[in-house]
Amino acid sequence: MAESPRVTRRDRIIEAALALAEENSWADLRLHRVADRLGLSLAAVRAEFRDLDAIADAWFARALDEVLSAPPAEIAGRPPPERLLVVMMRWFDALAPHRTVAREMLRAKLYPGHPQHWGPLIADLSRLMHWFLDAARIASTGRARQLAEIGLTALFLTTLRGWLRDDSESQTRTREQLERGLRAADRWLPRLTLAPRVRRASAPE
Repeated sequence: MAESPRVTRRDRIIEAALALAEENSWADLRLHRVADRLGLSLAAVRAEFRDLDAIADAWFARALDEVLSAPPAEIAGRPPPERLLVVMMRWFDALAPHRTVAREMLRAKLYPGHPQHWGPLIADLSRLMHWFLDAARIASTGRARQLAEIGLTALFLTTLRGWLRDDSESQTRTREQLERGLRAADRWLPRLTLAPRVRRASAPE
């Protein structure tokens, strides 16, 4: 059967894996069940994803794509903390329908018997912070950028821990926790919102 131009085989595999994990758990999910659910061979699944962890990575990446595809007008005119609030809540909102599965995915990545996941997880976290800052149009450089990443990483991890247990309607508790953290960050975020350095044009000879 031909794939829809909008729903690719990769998308179908991700959705099937999420649905099966909701029915049982991510830890007990096996790729042959995903293949059987979709009527695919295991070779077809492997052609798209090397393992379950790659499916998890693709789902988190899809949430980031939703963050980055939003129009800049949504944050135009807002101060830096509010811009980051909008951007980060987009990410949490994108993953919210499968919060329990997200918790199980992260637990699998941090499992002591899976050290091969730890390095990529740290690198993915760093890239995510870079994208959050870019999506919020916070253009800092040098030491200021490093401080922004450190502060944002600490805030994100604290909020993520709360989000994984947040069963409130519309993620109210997560938003409130993030707002409190960003109010505290208001002391340093404005200083990190620097215009990009402009190279001075060379004088004509």
